Amino acid sequence: MSYRDVVRESAAAGRVVVWEEAARDGAQAKTLMGAGQRVRLAREQGAMFGADGPRHVVFAAGFPAVCAEEYEAVRQVAAEAEGCVSVAAVCRGAAGDVDQALASVRGSAHARVMVVVPATDAMAGAMVHTTGRAALAAGADLVARARDGHVAVDVCFADASRADHGLMAEYAARSTAAGAGVVLLADTVGCQLPADCAAMFEAVAAGAGPETVLGSHLHNDLGLGLANSMRALAAGVRVISSSWLGLAERTGLVATEQLLFLLARHPEALLGPDAQPWWTAPDLTRLPGLAAQVSAATGVPLTVTTPIVGSGVGTISTGTPFVEPRIFQPFDPREVLGVEPQVLLTHLASARVVAAVAERLGYRLGREQVRAAMAWVKAHAYRAGRATVDEATFAGYLDGLTVAR
Repeated sequence: MSYRDVVRESAAAGRVVVWEEAARDGAQAKTLMGAGQRVRLAREQGAMFGADGPRHVVFAAGFPAVCAEEYEAVRQVAAEAEGCVSVAAVCRGAAGDVDQALASVRGSAHARVMVVVPATDAMAGAMVHTTGRAALAAGADLVARARDGHVAVDVCFADASRADHGLMAEYAARSTAAGAGVVLLADTVGCQLPADCAAMFEAVAAGAGPETVLGSHLHNDLGLGLANSMRALAAGVRVISSSWLGLAERTGLVATEQLLFLLARHPEALLGPDAQPWWTAPDLTRLPGLAAQVSAATGVPLTVTTPIVGSGVGTISTGTPFVEPRIFQPFDPREVLGVEPQVLLTHLASARVVAAVAERLGYRLGREQVRAAMAWVKAHAYRAGRATVDEATFAGYLDGLTVAR
């Protein structure tokens, strides 16, 4: 029975496919997910889309050629996350590596292999000691060789952001004719500006023809990974590489949680008025938990300023935002993400905030007590050199304050 490429079908139908890189490219951020952690992440990320997980998520499980342990981790993801996502193994453009990658995922439903080939002379010289054209030609040959009717084969053009558009279009079309499901264009060094990114995808798409399905893999070295991904989507790309918390080589990729949030909340603004990006829309209430899972698995912290899933989401410490929180927030964290708002005591706390926290802790304060407590909170924060005041410490102060009354 011939292989059904549900990722290619989804992209061709205008649906968005997330190519998840937290376990694979994320390792180049000096992190290591164990096999069990990869399986859990793959399953839970697929569950965001219900039964349509394999049509919306390609989970790059790893790079089997790294070592025996990495090969076995990829094998485990392919076996245990089957049916939840489309599991992919990533490899270099060498026949032995491709065979190994195929073996690591073969037998898993919706399995894929991505072959990385350089698209510029400089990158080809460093990676495979040949020219960009020769490397691209060899990549197309490998795609044809690797197709066996059971595993989809994709190709990623490394250093695409500095490559000739016409050359890439030629070999994107040739790779597609050889059987490639998706041709990903990579800004490998993260140097691309948004207008240049849009021009690249538009030129390669026009030159390669309608049969070619393009994807993106855009690094964040200039802080433009998200902006460039948005431009790729506007140019018609529907397979977008991302990574939880932005984890990837050097400064990373676009963060999966940001990408999914924006596409789910603003599809028409980003993709056009008739956009239908989902077979099943993602359950955004799963974002905070998945981000916390990745943070725990990798040791990469969620900070107060991490967009969408950071510890600052839904927190309030000053007066007017406490009274009218919707005016000061772009979305309702409880309604959209399932995150309960928190009122925190800081050196910026207003009288209303101090009174509300005290009441939550079981203390009803008079006006003068609120003023005294507010002065204490601010002084304590400065003495400690920390903005947030621990509520247990505050309760200890209130015990004395209310007794003194």
